[in-house]
Amino acid sequence: MKLGRLNHIGVATPSIADSIVFYRDVMGATTIHEPFALPEQGVKVCFVDTPGADGALTGTQIELVEPLPGNTSIAGFLEKNPAGGQHHMCYEVPDIHAAKAAFEAMGKRVLGEPRIGAHGTPIFFLHPKDMGGVLTEIMETPKGDH
Repeated sequence: MKLGRLNHIGVATPSIADSIVFYRDVMGATTIHEPFALPEQGVKVCFVDTPGADGALTGTQIELVEPLPGNTSIAGFLEKNPAGGQHHMCYEVPDIHAAKAAFEAMGKRVLGEPRIGAHGTPIFFLHPKDMGGVLTEIMETPKGDH
């Protein structure tokens, strides 16, 4: 298993609207995508683009994640961290199923089966206790993107 591109950093927030104001007014973000709901995952998300080394908007994204009613994982995170904060890091891989098999062969705990994530590509999560204390999302590299 080789480390792929850091696609995004997930930030749990009690209010995407408030977080958009912060990233726009304090951090100077110029490209903030329209928030959308992922009811099958129990969250609402919004991507904030960051510039790459060349100044183009090709850098790592920030994924703002707000729980929908009934969500327990993000809501639980926000109970412990009421202001929100870093929730996970997401790395790209060329083949989600090969990556899952490789992590399982190393004894890493995969949290559920691959499913479609916010970028429209397959994802899965790895238990933070197996990943240096960081909840880690693995996503298949979007086709025709990057």
